Amino acid sequence: MRTRATHPIPSQSRRSFLASAGGGMGILACASLAQSNEAAIEGIRTHFAPRAKRVIWLFMHGGPSHVDLLDPKPALAKYGGQPLPDSFGNVMTRRDVKKNPLLAPLRRFRPRGQSGLEISDFLPHIAQHADDLCVVRSMHGDSVNHPQSVYQMNTGSILMGNPSVGSWVAYGLGSENQNMPAFVVLPDPGGGLKGGPPAWGNGYLPASYQGVTMRPGASPILDLQPQPGVNAEQQQRDLSLIHKFNQRHLQQRDADNRLAARVKAYELAFRMQTEAPELVDLQNETQHTQQMYGIDQKETREFGERCLLARRMIESGVRFVQLYSGDTNGWDAHADVEKNHTEYCRRTDKPVAGLLQDLKQRGLMEDTLVIWGGEFGRMPMSEQGKGRDHNPWGYSLWMAGAGIRGGRAYGATDEIGLRAVSDKVSVTDFHATLLHLLGIDHYQLTHFHNGLDKRLTGPDEAKPIQGLIS
Repeated sequence: MRTRATHPIPSQSRRSFLASAGGGMGILACASLAQSNEAAIEGIRTHFAPRAKRVIWLFMHGGPSHVDLLDPKPALAKYGGQPLPDSFGNVMTRRDVKKNPLLAPLRRFRPRGQSGLEISDFLPHIAQHADDLCVVRSMHGDSVNHPQSVYQMNTGSILMGNPSVGSWVAYGLGSENQNMPAFVVLPDPGGGLKGGPPAWGNGYLPASYQGVTMRPGASPILDLQPQPGVNAEQQQRDLSLIHKFNQRHLQQRDADNRLAARVKAYELAFRMQTEAPELVDLQNETQHTQQMYGIDQKETREFGERCLLARRMIESGVRFVQLYSGDTNGWDAHADVEKNHTEYCRRTDKPVAGLLQDLKQRGLMEDTLVIWGGEFGRMPMSEQGKGRDHNPWGYSLWMAGAGIRGGRAYGATDEIGLRAVSDKVSVTDFHATLLHLLGIDHYQLTHFHNGLDKRLTGPDEAKPIQGLIS
């Protein structure tokens, strides 16, 4: 991890100095020299030996139902159709959902693999990898609303404006490939994430650490390619001149870090022109690989392409890839869980299983952390008859790779899946665990902002969960 100053440097920072140095050089040479000098001066290191070098986060936007997918509840099946027992006390729900009858799990849970880890029939392909999965069944958050919960899961806070996990990782570790960003986001083409792009934003970190959104196809980033008729030599001359003007402009404005970040973004875009188009071209992948991801089938093609693209990204040196499933509503099954989850599981189950299989056969699973989950789970009570409302008080996600011991569940919710009750995992503790796996002490990864040393895990106590990483 890069060593960080805990207080502002009175004049200009080392980053700003490096960004403004070498104004007369060509843009490519300047960017390359700046990066190598930065690494030499600051020293890229981790606090301890990392088990993960990179992360793929599969974010199921909208809130998948843990009690129908990953957290078997025989008691919920037994008492389905009956009111919530008074013994559960007051339950904070929206629209007075707590008065509605309990809704039994919609699909059968079965023991999977040699471990016998129980997974729902909604996920038959992922279930084949049960022995690789550690299902965290005791996650809990602080908001019943989508935007706040999306922010908390991504940034550690229910409030907008804080750096995302990917931005913190990029800030701490950088990219392994100077021609590609450290943090890439693959949004659902349906768009409409509740909370919007701040979910992968840089917050108060320098703007160069925000997530770079990409898409499959010949144009991974809009307007990345030069205009027709402009050859490489002419473009480099033009950009070199622009670079000189940018440096002069930057020096006159006290090395403003937002302006410096914008300049660096243009430099990165220039370097990406040669590498990104080839990287997102999936045609060179074998037919077997494409079938493994479900790219040969209409229902799984789109998500399969993005899962395959995520593998290619981390293989090329991208540090953190976040891949979203779900448009404006996504997994938000208020009216009909069966219909909603059948659709989204059909789209994503096989591609995710293909990703796990591909990572394993390429030897990437050993040092790649894969995360699957949404911003919260869903209530055991029914809504509108066949749906479920939001539940941040107890929900599930799973982790795989990076030496995580699979074939097990960690923590538990109560007998109907309403609240986390044992080995509870808060979002901040989960973030501390993620950073720990990357070799980062979350207390030492800080950024000085408004008089405080800010960190991903916030001002309160947080700890890596040893039961997850042991």
